[in-house]
Amino acid sequence: MKKILISSLAVAGLLFTVSCNTDFETDVKDVKVTNGTADFTKYVALGNSLTSGYRDGALYLDGQNESYPSMIAQQMKLAGGAANFSQPLMSDNLGGIPAVGISNKLILAVSATGALSPTVASGSATNTIANIYKPESPIYNLGVPGAKSYHLVAPGYGNAAGLATGTANPYFVRFSSSPTTSVLADAMKINPTFFSLWIGNNDVLGYATSGGDGSNPITTEALFTQAYTALITTLTSAGAKGVVANIPEVTTIPFFTTVPYNPVPLDQASVTALNAQVFGPLKQILTAYGQGSRLNLLGLTNNPLLIKDESLTNLSTQITTALIGAGVNAQQAGLMGMVFGQARHATKADLIPLTTSSVIGTAPSSPLAVAPFNKYGVTFPLEDKHVLMANEVAEVSTATGKFNDIIYSLASSKGLAFVDANAKMKELSKSSGIQFDGVKYTARFVTGGTFSLDGVHLTGRGYAVIANEFIKAINNKYGSTLPMVNPNGYSGVTFP
Repeated sequence: MKKILISSLAVAGLLFTVSCNTDFETDVKDVKVTNGTADFTKYVALGNSLTSGYRDGALYLDGQNESYPSMIAQQMKLAGGAANFSQPLMSDNLGGIPAVGISNKLILAVSATGALSPTVASGSATNTIANIYKPESPIYNLGVPGAKSYHLVAPGYGNAAGLATGTANPYFVRFSSSPTTSVLADAMKINPTFFSLWIGNNDVLGYATSGGDGSNPITTEALFTQAYTALITTLTSAGAKGVVANIPEVTTIPFFTTVPYNPVPLDQASVTALNAQVFGPLKQILTAYGQGSRLNLLGLTNNPLLIKDESLTNLSTQITTALIGAGVNAQQAGLMGMVFGQARHATKADLIPLTTSSVIGTAPSSPLAVAPFNKYGVTFPLEDKHVLMANEVAEVSTATGKFNDIIYSLASSKGLAFVDANAKMKELSKSSGIQFDGVKYTARFVTGGTFSLDGVHLTGRGYAVIANEFIKAINNKYGSTLPMVNPNGYSGVTFP
């Protein structure tokens, strides 16, 4: 399994609509649009890629035009607000920024077998990091792809000189008002009367998408508290009202729910050979050390991926010694010991990132990867970066819960509207999903309609679902009557 492929049957399912309850429960066409106790005159949106309209692995023009802040601003205009709302638009629909190595967006393409698979779009992107900020026309959508909570308060986050050291962000370089400013400072220059804030996803997501390998650690609770407190305190300091959203659990997004833990396809000859030469002898040795559950005998179906679990006791020496005692030559025994010393088969509790699909079954670059130990996830264990193991899932869940408590507490203390984005994503992740005018939406990869081809970010329709959650929270808190948007009027995944 080298790529995520989408069957024609699944595609056909996109054309099927159901007739049942809809989120549009009340006819509001005759309701006068008002702002209630809120002032929508100057609406600014702060956040990360989700706020910017990022989708399909890139920030591109059409996606930005379907960002949820843009949708909210359009509804605010009906109440006389957000007249000057603007976004730092990219120059094309490819989204790549060649100067800093940012790739083009993903598109669906037809493979040689006739199946559909996400692939990077071809073409020469025209986007640069040249600053587009104009003091007379400030930016109101301050969503910065890749930003964590503390990045929004960091001076110099838009300084091009900091790109080489990782202290700056190329997307913010494009529209920061000065090399020394911060995202929060640029927001306050507008003197906002209303704001939305959806930040914190990357504080846990970066750790999760890197398989918990340590290259992108979870933000500490102390740092998150400090940053989020500074954001809320500053944004409300001049009397502005606003709405904030919490962080969805990683287990609700298709990046972690699409690739199964047991996808390895094998024919009978391979099953027989691997069990006899590899997994049978190894399981017998591990059983002698009380670790027999690490490995399974393979079958024609339901074959778990082989992964490396560094939390396990390394039994390389024991495996090597036992194999030599069984008559295996020392070189082969040593190789098997090194490969399988901390190997185990994945379980349902382990999450396999969407990006891992491209390496399953391929040959690793490791010098240990010689026949028959030369297929990732089959006879050579996937490395930490390719798997979010059960204990790492628990770490992410714990941090997400703590961060969400902080978000809710600060929102409540300042009397802000609150969006439970986590609950909405859990609702979408259920097979029943949600309905809008007879169209069913779920979190299923591609065919669910709400998530784009990167498995993390939303489609235009998905962002419309989120925009409605913000609008409902605003109306409930401030007594406004902003109408919801119709997700069916926005774009989903584009098919060739």
